[in-house]
This record gives sequence, structure tokens and C-alpha cells, in this order.
Amino acid sequence: MADKVIVTSAITGSIHTPTMSPYLPFKPEDIAQQAIEAARAGAAILHLHARDPQNGRPLGDPDVYMQFLPKIKACTNAVINITTGGSLYMDLDQRLAAARRAKPEMASFNMGSINFSIHRMAKRYNNWKYDWEESFLQQTEGNIFRNTFIDMKRVVQELAEGCGTRFEFECYDIGQLYNLAYILDEKLVEPPLFIQTIFGILGGLGTDVELLSYVRATADRLFGRENYQWSILGAGRHQMRLVTMGAIMGGNVRVGLEDSLFLSKGELAKSSAEQVKKICRILNELSLDIATPDDARKMLALKGADQTAI
Repeated sequence: MADKVIVTSAITGSIHTPTMSPYLPFKPEDIAQQAIEAARAGAAILHLHARDPQNGRPLGDPDVYMQFLPKIKACTNAVINITTGGSLYMDLDQRLAAARRAKPEMASFNMGSINFSIHRMAKRYNNWKYDWEESFLQQTEGNIFRNTFIDMKRVVQELAEGCGTRFEFECYDIGQLYNLAYILDEKLVEPPLFIQTIFGILGGLGTDVELLSYVRATADRLFGRENYQWSILGAGRHQMRLVTMGAIMGGNVRVGLEDSLFLSKGELAKSSAEQVKKICRILNELSLDIATPDDARKMLALKGADQTAI
């Protein structure tokens, strides 16, 4: 298992808006279809958000999640991973609601507060498809995405202790690796850890390739390589370059329309599956084996799809 690469696909997220790409899914049936296609293309883990079916605005309503989660489970063996990050404008109750309902094998878990800003994207567009989009982006310049230690303890209590869910620990800067080390020392979580390091979000780590080595060395020092699985997320145009470099260094990879709307320079991806196919081809050409969903379950000590409420 040590040599297998877990491919995660993040299907829609809460960063991009419908104006930016006609291929960004927001209706439940489209989210389900793109997730199923991504799993068939080689994704072992599906990272999922919900959106308002009428206008694409991010939302945390468990009823909307349940319009696509059962279909994905019925059609794939992939690990379902539900966000607890939700959206910058949701409180913790809203962010946890879907995972509490579905009791998934995995959920994302942000390792600290951050000035998570996507306001610069609003300058790229003049004609918006929906009236919420421009202000949604602009207001992030003054927003703090809150994740205090009290918040973290609540996530653990409600999902790990209450539902048997394990986590994709999302780390946006070096300090958040130390936050994870703290909650590990407090015995709030236990190995094996799945650490998703995120590059390219304003307010967090940049996209300098050298940072990959520094992040890897820091995680090795804090956790011991045998105690964690490392994964790499590169935002926007940096996606394929950074995840490929990370895979060469022994990491796992995440791609999908949540993280980048493009397949190559100037070419919009028509689905997350197209990005999955591309990274799987690159991994194969590097002689790296791709983990199946059941491989990922063993590597991450997950409880199994039959233990969820989906």
C-alpha cells in the first residue's frame, strides 16, 4: 500500500461560481453524475459540497446532499468525503449539518482560521449569471474563515466520536500543521492521518515548488512518516504542476473543479473526471500505482461504506 497514490476528486466546492464555467455542477443530478464519472476515471475519494439547485450558491442543507449522496453510493465504491468547511458564510452548525446526517466515512476538517480571500476573482468578470456571485466573491476580502480550537473539538466530538467519521485534515499553512500536531497530542484524533496541504489560496501557502519539500519535512518531523498520508492540492493553474511534483515526492493527489476549472492552459475542463483521467495518466507514466477505494480505506483506516447513513 505504501507505494499507491490516492486520487481525490473535489467535484464542485464553494469557491467558483456558475459564471466562471458552464461545466461547474450545482444541480444535485449534475453533482452526482460528475462524481460517478470521476470515480470511474480513477478517483478513490470524492470530496463533496452542495449548492442551491436554482442558482448555484453554496449551501449546507442536508436535504440537498441527500438528493445526490445515495445515487453516488449506489453507483460507485468510492469513499464519500463531505465538507465541514462548507462556505465562508456558514456558521459551524450549518457546516456540520450534512456530515451529522450522513455519517460519512470521511469529512474535511480545516486546521485553523484563515483570511481565506477569493475577492480578486470578481475582477475577471463583467456579466454575471446570477446576482449573488459578485458580492459573494468581493466580501471575502473582509472575511475570516473561523476554525478555533473550540470549533475543532466540537468537530471531533460530533463526527469522530459521534459518527465514526475520519478526516481529511486541510492545512493551508505551516502553522496549521502545528495545530494538527496539538490536537493529536491532546488525543482528540489518532493516526493514520490524511493530511491535505493546500497551495495557492490567498491567505495561505503560496505556490512555490520549494514549499512542497518544506511542508513534507515539517509533517515528517511532527508526525513521523509512518503515521500519515500526505496529499497535495494546487489551486487554479498550479493544480497539475504541484500535484505531480507532490506525487513524485511520495504524496497523494487531489484534483477537481472545486480546485481548478481548467484542464490545460486556456481550456476549461468539462468535468472533474477529465482532470482525474489526466492525473491518472501522469501517475501511470511515472510508474506510480493508483489506489482503489478499498486500498484507500485500508490506508486511512476507514469504517466502510456500510457503516454510513447514506
